[in-house]
Amino acid sequence: MKEKHFTEEMVDLINNDSSISDEDKTQVLRNLGKLKDTKVSILITGATGCGKSSTINALFQSNKAKVGQGVNPETMSISKYELNNIILYDSAGLGDGKEADRVHSKNIIDKLYEKDGNGDVLIDLVLVILDGSTRDLGTSFELINSVIIPNLGEDKSRLLVAINRSDVAMSGRGWNHEENTPSDKLVNFLNDKVKSTKERIKEATGVDTDPVYYVAGYKDEDEEQKPYNLSKLMAFILRHTKPEKRAVFIQDINNDQSMWEADDQLEDYREEIRGSMLESIVASASVGADVGGKIGAMIGMGAAGRVIGGAVGGAWGAVKSFFN
Repeated sequence: MKEKHFTEEMVDLINNDSSISDEDKTQVLRNLGKLKDTKVSILITGATGCGKSSTINALFQSNKAKVGQGVNPETMSISKYELNNIILYDSAGLGDGKEADRVHSKNIIDKLYEKDGNGDVLIDLVLVILDGSTRDLGTSFELINSVIIPNLGEDKSRLLVAINRSDVAMSGRGWNHEENTPSDKLVNFLNDKVKSTKERIKEATGVDTDPVYYVAGYKDEDEEQKPYNLSKLMAFILRHTKPEKRAVFIQDINNDQSMWEADDQLEDYREEIRGSMLESIVASASVGADVGGKIGAMIGMGAAGRVIGGAVGGAWGAVKSFFN
C-alpha cells in the first residue's frame, strides 16, 4: 500500500493553484476528503484452489491473502482484508460438504444484504472465480445461480464472473511460457468456456453476464507464472464499479508494470483502466465546483478524457506511467 494518499497530493496542488477561487477550493477540498474516505467492498468467492488469494495479491500487490490457505472450512467464516480504500471479503464457495455449503451460503447471503454506515448496500461487487482447469463447475454454477443472483437485488451489474488458471485449462497444453500467451487452439477453448458459462447462467437465471478468462500467476522457489489478462480483469472490475468510486482503486492497485503487460489485445485495457480512474478523480473532486477542466489538466488529462503527458507525480502519476 502506498504511504501517501493520492488525495493528499491533490490537496497540495489545489491549494497552490491561484486560478481557483477560495470558494471552489473549499468545495474541492471537501470533495477530496470524502473521496479519501470512500471504500469499495468486494466479495470474492470461489471453490478451494480456484486462485482467490493469488488474484487478490496480483491485483492489489498485497500479501494479506495467503496463497494456498484461503478460508478454513472449519471456521465457516468470511475473511476480511482491509487495504487503503479497497476492502476484500474472501468467502469459500460451495463443495465443502452439505453442512459447510449451507453455512457458506448463509454467510454470503447475509453479506449481500449487509448495509454500510450510510444505509447503503455494503458490497459493491461480487467477484466469482471459476477454476478454468476443471470441467466440473456444477457447484460454482449452483453458487452463482441459486445463492448470489437471487440475493443481489435489482442491481445485477454487481456480479462479475472470472475464469482463472486459463494457462492449464487444457492440462497445460497450448500455453507458450516464453511469450506468456495461449495458442490459437487454447484461445478457442477458453472462448468456448466463456460462452458456455454465460449461456448456463443466462438459461438458469435470465441474467446476462460477461465472463473474462485470465491467469492470476504465481511464484515459488522453482518457477514463476506471470499473470495474463489481469488488465482485462481489472478493466471489467472498474466497469462493474460505480463511476464515482473508481478513483480509489489508484491507492491500492498493483504498480508493478510487468503484472499488466500480457493480455489478449482485443482492447486497450490499460488505457481504459487509466482513463477510468482519472476521469473518476475529476468527476468526484469537482462536484459543486466548475473546475473539472482545471483538475483534469493538473492530473494530465486532455479533452474527452484522453490521458496526455506532463509532469505529474504521486499515485495517479504512477498509474499513468505503469499503464503506458
